[in-house]
Amino acid sequence: MHKESIQEAIIHLKNSGVRITPQRHAIIEYLIESQSHPTADEIYKALEGKFPNMSVATVYNNLRALREVGMVKELTFGDSSSRFDYVTSDHYHIICEKCGRMTDFHYDGLNSIHALVEKETGYSVTNHRMEVYGVCPSCKETKLL
Repeated sequence: MHKESIQEAIIHLKNSGVRITPQRHAIIEYLIESQSHPTADEIYKALEGKFPNMSVATVYNNLRALREVGMVKELTFGDSSSRFDYVTSDHYHIICEKCGRMTDFHYDGLNSIHALVEKETGYSVTNHRMEVYGVCPSCKETKLL
């Protein structure tokens, strides 16, 4: 499954006219396989052994290029750090209040919210985002409540 997603990502990049460098390929692969919504620093640390000459700036530049072609979403939260999410479909996030773990979930019922908001406000909705907060199963097990 991950190999198919990586191949689809490479095809998307080629069709978008974005050059596929080894670093860019590794970043995409990491985002798809980890599914952990990492920060740029976390990506850098995960890949620095494979690319010792790569800088954090290179990671940010690659993430920006991927964001511009719609392959990556930048998620910003109150802690001033950005997390990056490989975009495969519309989805939402639940975030553990104890350890910060972020998990994707899907709920088709929220797709109709654009029409409702437009009707109620007169705005033209272009996007929406939802986060739900709670305590993950691991933290519940370790009694970090």
